[in-house]
Amino acid sequence: MAVSLLEHEVSDLCLGKPALRSLALTTTVAEALFALKNCDDNFLSVWNCDHTENISKDYKGNCEEEGCGVGECKCVGKVSMVDVICYLCKDENLLFPSDALKAPVSVLLPEIPGMVVHVEPTSSLLEAIDLILQGAKNLVVPIKTRYSSRRKQHQKLSITSPTIHNGREFCWLTQEDIIRFFLSSIGLFAPLPALSVDTLGIISTEFLTIDYHSPAISKLEAISRSLADETSVAVIDSDGILIGELSPFTLACCDYSVAAAIATLSSGDLMAYIDCGGPPEDLVKVVMARLKERGLEGMLQEFTNSSCYSTTSSCQSQSSSSSDEESATSTPVSTLHRSGGKYSRSMSYSARMVRRSEAIVCHPKSSLVAVMIQAIAHRVNYVWVIEDDCSLVGIVRFYDMLRVFRESLEDMA
Repeated sequence: MAVSLLEHEVSDLCLGKPALRSLALTTTVAEALFALKNCDDNFLSVWNCDHTENISKDYKGNCEEEGCGVGECKCVGKVSMVDVICYLCKDENLLFPSDALKAPVSVLLPEIPGMVVHVEPTSSLLEAIDLILQGAKNLVVPIKTRYSSRRKQHQKLSITSPTIHNGREFCWLTQEDIIRFFLSSIGLFAPLPALSVDTLGIISTEFLTIDYHSPAISKLEAISRSLADETSVAVIDSDGILIGELSPFTLACCDYSVAAAIATLSSGDLMAYIDCGGPPEDLVKVVMARLKERGLEGMLQEFTNSSCYSTTSSCQSQSSSSSDEESATSTPVSTLHRSGGKYSRSMSYSARMVRRSEAIVCHPKSSLVAVMIQAIAHRVNYVWVIEDDCSLVGIVRFYDMLRVFRESLEDMA
């Protein structure tokens, strides 16, 4: 049974995937911000390319199309709106945000080696899984496409464009892509899918939290880390009850001016600020007043001049994965709900809508396949695990699921 799965190559999981939109390593933060606000992707890849070495000045052809460049072209990372927001939240950048936006986009890239890895399309599925288990978050895979003159003209009008090197474009391969693939053949793993996440031992107790009343800025590093780890920061009360989360995916659908809200609001108020529908007017006034009190005139000006204080409508069609499949709106899901409490929040929203601050949760006895479907339906790489009283006990990540599937494949081989 495992033979049919082990025969698959990385290219099999890339069929129909869109080509990456790219930024040059020399791009400024301001240019990256403009690109993020004007494209449909939550992430943009950052490339260090040199196709001009040893090329005659009289050459008039298309070097990228014809493969004449001798320099190396490599993806060195990815950036999102959350990277920009966290960058602007740093003390020195809150004082002079306009100067901070002039820095090269490289300042946004995490100093964590091996997060983005290039692989060949002929690499095996097991090789891809092993790279992810070793720490890779995104695999960069070349795909074959036709490079038309019409696309070339379109690229010149945009700061971002599909990266082409020696006639090839590239796509992301993510943890979600592999989990989706396994879900399509889940019957081959029986009885594994029916076992609970507790029984499988994949509930991690290492997760990021913040108290509901604590300043959001106190956990800025945690927000950045959750972005790198593709998880989230759990918002809890003094009793360890899960209230909601500060999700990088939700922040990615916000305008960069939300940095001012992170710098001035508590985590609880920040959840209300970034929820669907835009921030309450009273919180906007609080942010402006506190910026003025702290003498952050530069950030106050950026905040005031921002064209939108709320999540953008275009985010309603965005996803947290490179996969371009639509998540079904009718999929039953479990979300945290505390009836009667002062932290109760509405849970009635479609999986295709912008993510709110509610946490996606399961029970320790939830089956593996149920949690897989739940995470995929919400386009997240994790599900929080809570007890009947809503106390937070852990988190189940795609990473842990992949480890279990990897071990199962070895046993079946």
